[in-house]
Amino acid sequence: MLCIKHSSTDPYFNIATDEYIFKHIEQDCFMLWRNDNAIIVGKHQNTLAEINLDYVREKDIKVVRRLSGGGAVYHDLGNLNFTFTRSSDKEDLVDFRRFTEPILEVLRGLDINARFEGRNDLTIDGKKFSGNAMHVVKNKSMHHGTLLFSSEMKDVSDALKINPLKYKGRGTKSVPSRVTNISDHLKVPISLDQFTDKIMNHILETNPKARLYEFSEEELEAIQSIRDKKYATWEWNFGRSPDYNFQRGARTPGGIMEINLEVQKGVIQQAKITGDFFHIRDIAPIEAALVGTEHDETAIKAVFDRFDLSLYFKDITSEDILEIMF
Repeated sequence: MLCIKHSSTDPYFNIATDEYIFKHIEQDCFMLWRNDNAIIVGKHQNTLAEINLDYVREKDIKVVRRLSGGGAVYHDLGNLNFTFTRSSDKEDLVDFRRFTEPILEVLRGLDINARFEGRNDLTIDGKKFSGNAMHVVKNKSMHHGTLLFSSEMKDVSDALKINPLKYKGRGTKSVPSRVTNISDHLKVPISLDQFTDKIMNHILETNPKARLYEFSEEELEAIQSIRDKKYATWEWNFGRSPDYNFQRGARTPGGIMEINLEVQKGVIQQAKITGDFFHIRDIAPIEAALVGTEHDETAIKAVFDRFDLSLYFKDITSEDILEIMF
C-alpha cells in the first residue's frame, strides 16, 4: 500500500488527486489531505440546492463536485480527509466499516469512545465527526472520509444552510446532523499535525506492505491537468447537477415577483416570470432570452444587460431579480 501525506490545500487539485490515484495508480493507496475553505458536493447532487450561495461568495468558498455519491460537506483547515483506494476480486468493495476501523483504532488509543453508526458515519457521544463516501468501478473502490478535528462549526453550518423550498428535483439531498470536533474530546490536547501523524503511523504499522510515497513531477503535472480541465470548471461543479425545477418569489420595490425555471444540466430550458408587478413592455422576450442560459449569476446578468429593464419592469432592477434567482 502506498501512503501519501498530501501537502496541497487547493480543493480543486485535491479532488483531482483522488481521481488520479483511483484511475492511474494500480497499487492500493492511502492518503491524508486537507482542503482550505471548500464545499464538496456528492456526484448526484444539485449544487445550488446544497449551498448557501451568499455565504459562499462572502467567504470565498470553493465549490467542487467529487466522483463519489453521498451528501455535501464543508471543509476547512481544521478538517482532515482520508482516502483509501483498493482493488479486489471479492464482493467486499463497499465496506464502510472496514475503511473506517483504522480511524476508530487511533481514536480509542487517544481514549475517545468513537463509534461507527448508521450507514456511513463516525460519532462521539451521538454527534457526527466523520462522513464517508465511496466510488466503485468494476473491481476497484475509492473510500474517502472527513475527520472534523478543529473546524469552525459556524462555517460548517452556515455554508450549507439553504432554502429548501427553492429547488425541486431528483438530486440527492444532504441530511443535517449534529456535529462535533475531535479536539473537544481529547483528554490530552494534541495538534492536528500530531493527529495526522498518529493516523499515518498507525496505517504504516498495521499494514506490512505499506510504504510512504511522494508524487513525481510528471504525476503532479497530470493531476494539475485534471484539475484545470475538470474540477475547476463550472460545467463539472454546477452543470453536472441533476435536472431540477426552481421556484421562488419575493417582494421587490415594484411588487411581488415569482421566478419559475426548468433546468437541465445546469442550463435553463423554460423560464416564467409572474407576480403583481407592473410591466411596461411585454416581458416574453426576456423569458425567451433566459432559455439556453446557464443557471449562473454572471451568465444571467449578461442576459439582463442586453435589455433596458426599466422599459419592462416598473421599479424593479436586475439586482432585484437576481436576488430572487439565487
